[in-house]
Amino acid sequence: MSKDFRTEHDLLGDMRIPADSMHGVHTARALENFTLTGRPVHPALVEAYGSVKLACARTNRALGVWKDDAKADAIERACSEMAEGKLTEFVVVDALQGGAGTSTNMNVNEVLANRALELLGQPFGSYQIVSPLDDINLHQSTNDTYPTALKLAAIRLLRKLEESVVALQEAFQAKEKEFAHVVKVGRTQLQDAVLTTLGREMGAYAEAFNRDRWRIYKCEERLRVVNLGGTAIGTGLAAPRQYIFQVVETLRELTGIGFARAENLVDATQNADVFVEVSGILKACAVSLLKVCTDLRLLSSGPEAGFGEIHLPPRQAGSSIMPGKVNPVIPEAVSQVAMLVMGNDQTIALAAASGNLELNAFLPLIADCLLESCDLLARACDILRRLCVEGIVADVEQCRRHVEGSTATVTALLPVIGYEGACRLAVAQMADKTKTIKELAIAEGILKAEQFDELVSPEAVTRLGNPQPATGNRQPTTNNANNA
Repeated sequence: MSKDFRTEHDLLGDMRIPADSMHGVHTARALENFTLTGRPVHPALVEAYGSVKLACARTNRALGVWKDDAKADAIERACSEMAEGKLTEFVVVDALQGGAGTSTNMNVNEVLANRALELLGQPFGSYQIVSPLDDINLHQSTNDTYPTALKLAAIRLLRKLEESVVALQEAFQAKEKEFAHVVKVGRTQLQDAVLTTLGREMGAYAEAFNRDRWRIYKCEERLRVVNLGGTAIGTGLAAPRQYIFQVVETLRELTGIGFARAENLVDATQNADVFVEVSGILKACAVSLLKVCTDLRLLSSGPEAGFGEIHLPPRQAGSSIMPGKVNPVIPEAVSQVAMLVMGNDQTIALAAASGNLELNAFLPLIADCLLESCDLLARACDILRRLCVEGIVADVEQCRRHVEGSTATVTALLPVIGYEGACRLAVAQMADKTKTIKELAIAEGILKAEQFDELVSPEAVTRLGNPQPATGNRQPTTNNANNA
């Protein structure tokens, strides 16, 4: 045999592995079999796997399975290095794979075994000293370590996502205060409706993301229940009872996350509905992002021939043929993230529903989609805040022009002039576009200038209801049927 290779053996026979390779035969076969996405499993999953393996190693060590302290130290150090992201580059199997994640687990086992051997001064592949299966995978299965690692990875990414959502919420809250004085036309079905303020619009966006933040925070509780210790199908096959009782406790101590062993390990091993629930919460966040981004694009449209009520920060030239055009590229990009997350949610639901009997074979697909959605949403919230929301500028004059020229303004006058009087003003304004609603109201003696200004003030259009019932200031109407 060439000194550049070593021979490893598995159920299917011998295989030549590069002598300096950190992985072994199981990973090599997976690399041959699964050339699908062209990218490895998510780094957060690898780091989480390191934490899970460390919890298992420490529990096994406490049970006295290794008499050699140097060996136990090397295994624990290798696991710690993976948990810190130092060995991620060596977990190379494709993100999508058959076997419910077995290829990922074996890649992890082989890397940890060979790193431990390296720390002991032994050549890679000396598995009689440190074995990927008999040592690193001792008292474990892919079926309990993989979903546990996935839940840990998801919790960590969800915490980052929550931070990004909170920052976005706060950015909209700042705009709510900044634009509190800007009266504008509110629209329903994209048609002029009633007056509001730009601040109120921004405040509504902030409140939507506040709900998203709370949902994301609460959904971590669903992920803290794990099946670690259940081994193959949740019965704890080949694992000592003392190990099963202790290993989740050790994981909780290592991570600082309140993990708990599932009461029914068989259920927790075969059912993946919790990932569907979490994905649904991510989809809700995506819905908020898409709706808000669509609004920002509408409000900034034109700018001269559209709504033009706000200006988004210009990020890049918008056209190769139309000089001066600047597109709302940040809301457009974030909208695409939202659409992708919605698609991931449907994929996760289908994968979770396709499990059979005691195991779901499609956890790699669930992991890929769920962790991608967490990552994408966190980045999307971040760029939307930094590159768009924080730089939004109100076009106060454009908002004023819309208010003065829109029939929506007469609705603000209802408490004083009544429905019929408001209708007369609206008809008059439609007949003579050269005059504003205010000018017509004053010219016809319906309202004084100061009355009009008070009725369309930021305070008036944002207060909850009228401060008191309409009184004698209200103009009489001649058609009671129409006023009903």
